Amino acid sequence: MVSVATLGSHCALQVLKGAKDEGLKTILISEKKRERLYKRFDFIDEIILVDSFEEFLDNKSTSILEKNDAVLIPHGTLIAQMSTKQIESIKIPVFGNKWILKWESDRELKQQLMLESKLNVPQQIPTPNKINQLVIAKRHGAAGGKGYFLASSEKDYIKKRDILIQQGLIKGDSDLYIQEYVMGVLAYLQFFYSPLQDKLEFFGVDKRHESDIEGLARIPASEQIGMDYISSFNVIGNSPMVLRESLLDEVYQMGERFVSASQRLVKPGMNGPFCIEGVYDQNGKFWSFEFSARIVAGTNIYMEGSPYSTLLYDEPMSMGRRMAREIKKAAKQKKLDKVTT
Repeated sequence: MVSVATLGSHCALQVLKGAKDEGLKTILISEKKRERLYKRFDFIDEIILVDSFEEFLDNKSTSILEKNDAVLIPHGTLIAQMSTKQIESIKIPVFGNKWILKWESDRELKQQLMLESKLNVPQQIPTPNKINQLVIAKRHGAAGGKGYFLASSEKDYIKKRDILIQQGLIKGDSDLYIQEYVMGVLAYLQFFYSPLQDKLEFFGVDKRHESDIEGLARIPASEQIGMDYISSFNVIGNSPMVLRESLLDEVYQMGERFVSASQRLVKPGMNGPFCIEGVYDQNGKFWSFEFSARIVAGTNIYMEGSPYSTLLYDEPMSMGRRMAREIKKAAKQKKLDKVTT
């Protein structure tokens, strides 16, 4: 029987609880410093302890996973802590498309895929001397918002960039991607695409809480003048959100265009969970500034299902359980190669 494995971070609890609910064996690759947390949960069948997550690529860990016919569920920690080359070298089956994770990590490829999907994408600012409006500078990869900053001029950008260099978060301009800042309501749209059914499911939407940009909003503008400070966009948590029903048709169309574009640009395409991330402006127009080509941590708020998964399933259905059900079904049909890479 196939089993489910994942790294001990990000959304591991949801993933393994969902797999156990589907009757599958669960395996956690955990750093030793986090063992105490994960031993609290009896739905985790086996824990592989490592000093660092990179160790799970060694022969000892791989042989345990292979012996259990494990399918690895990738999430943000995998992308943040491993290079594209390391991810693509993983020997056991990876749920979804491990090749598309490179497109998530590389800002230029990410922009290409979003434009190919005909999403509304904020304008890229090619160089700091082209800044003539409010922009946001972002680090590459799954940084969780850490090291992102706003700038309104080249001088402002250079000042904040140099602080990040001093802190060791970046080495220089090549580590940053500059994009027009669009104001609106943040919305992170969660999807699941099943290649077994050729069906897109809209699973939920969340809003992220970022520190300490949210705290700054509570400080009067007069008190902010003269503050020599870079506000952080580091994600601390997530909260549920429900969209106006009139927006849902466009949400589905965006997801379908994204799946179609991914099938053209990075075969076999976007299988499994993904997220289109952006803001709704004052006219209800959605601007997409990011995508995540795997499960996102915002799905953790829906471990018993979201308002949208409830429309699709007459039982509690988290994203973790949805993935496990797809894996179980594919294994039964001898089609694991359709849902893994």
